[in-house]
Amino acid sequence: MQLEGGIIEAIGGTPLIRLGRLFKNQPFEVYGKMEWMNPGGSAKDRPALFMLREAIRRGEVTSDSVIIESSSGNLAISLAQLCCYLGLRFICVVDPRTTEQHKQIIRSFHGEIDLVTEPDAETGEFLPARIRRVGELVGQIPNAYWTNQYGSPDNAKAHMETTMSEIGDQLGPIDYLFCGVSSCGTIRGCMEYIRSRGWPTQIVAVDVEGSVIFGGEKGSRRFPGLGAGIVPSLYKHEVADLVMYVSDLDCVEGCRALVRSEAILAGASSGGVVSAIRKMSGSIPEGAVCAAILPDRGERYLNTVYNDEWVQKEIGSNPSTWHGRLEHDLFTR
Repeated sequence: MQLEGGIIEAIGGTPLIRLGRLFKNQPFEVYGKMEWMNPGGSAKDRPALFMLREAIRRGEVTSDSVIIESSSGNLAISLAQLCCYLGLRFICVVDPRTTEQHKQIIRSFHGEIDLVTEPDAETGEFLPARIRRVGELVGQIPNAYWTNQYGSPDNAKAHMETTMSEIGDQLGPIDYLFCGVSSCGTIRGCMEYIRSRGWPTQIVAVDVEGSVIFGGEKGSRRFPGLGAGIVPSLYKHEVADLVMYVSDLDCVEGCRALVRSEAILAGASSGGVVSAIRKMSGSIPEGAVCAAILPDRGERYLNTVYNDEWVQKEIGSNPSTWHGRLEHDLFTR
């Protein structure tokens, strides 16, 4: 079984563009890595490919395998697409925060949805409940294989060998890397690439309020794909030099500003990354070169991030009152 050719060849090599309008009055440069231009619509295409390809190479996945994963949405889409290409059955365990758009895309690739409706009783988080359900399915289904994005070294390896390598080839030893965190695969892989080359790059982890990855206080989080209710196995203390926390509203405002200034329709995590750069703008020195990883597409958040009624109801902020202050007051100081 070969995982090559066809749609596989479109994974990676995403554009890196300067966000010259959004940060036009700043003394530093910001380049956005357009990970949403992967064929599956997110940065998760890379680890999905690496985890499956390596599992096939090791003989752990065969033509009879049933692939199972726990995901908030994006990795599930990537795995569903690749399993569809290989002709493998795929089951994704999700929770109520996974958007309807994500679930519809998964089903379009013939993936199956297994919905966990109740959080873990001990932690109050959905992730442990999802992982427990994965274990149940692996025990029940013959030839089941868990890709395990939370602990697989191939998750981080994908970003070390491709994502950060591509950024390095274009920009060289950058001064700052801004990266959202959840499974910690992206930031760990990028960190290992940067440190192996002795670059002085400041790695900024963008986490969301309510996430416990870096010791923050546990709280509710409205968007999938940013933050976590438990510390992932791929986390290492040295993955980041600095942690910037953003709110759900920061994510929305960052997304809206990115659209208006750059005509880039990106997902909630991208908005969080943009807002983190804004929060740090006063301490980034003149002439610095910053890379920002923009993980996924905004179409998956049309009913949340880009829906004024939802934002007002769920976050308590009325977008109609913002009046363009996002670019001028927040991002061009």
